[in-house]
Amino acid sequence: MFDIGLTKMSAKGQIVIPQDMRKDFRVGDKLLVIKNGDQLILKKASQFSKRLENDLEFARRTEDAYRRYEKGEFTEMSHEEFMKEIRKW
Repeated sequence: MFDIGLTKMSAKGQIVIPQDMRKDFRVGDKLLVIKNGDQLILKKASQFSKRLENDLEFARRTEDAYRRYEKGEFTEMSHEEFMKEIRKW
């Protein structure tokens, strides 16, 4: 579904995209950076479209789910139940 990587920001504000996550990017590609609270969303500028609203909604739901998880407010479910629920997103 999605990959997770770890990076850090340099003193100059530069952030390195982990090598295994940049295979679809080429030198010179323009990237769109969207700040949503404490989140940064990074997309190829060439793929910027109506999907922005979907991306922001996904980010909001992910952050909300993580906060609930941290508070211990989560539900245990089977794989089938989980897949049924995730399709609603």
